Amino acid sequence: MLTKRSVTLAGHRTSIALEPEFWAALTDLAQARGQTLSMLVASVDADRTPDRPLASALRVTALLATRRRPDDERTDDERTGDERPGDEA
Repeated sequence: MLTKRSVTLAGHRTSIALEPEFWAALTDLAQARGQTLSMLVASVDADRTPDRPLASALRVTALLATRRRPDDERTDDERTGDERPGDEA
């Protein structure tokens, strides 16, 4: 299920729909950077290429930030790339 949030970008209100897990990851990233979520969204918006939708750019930002966490913050499965039981393709 998607969760919509409204932000102001370049003086215009816009809504962004993302899964709650992505919003949580972005909120954590913003806090780690000492930014508000709105500041982070504005930064991603400014840095993205015109052909990439904002929601997609935000998801990629959340994914990359999660992958860059120091090893001591990752679970053993994340460090080794091992699948958990029931995660078979």
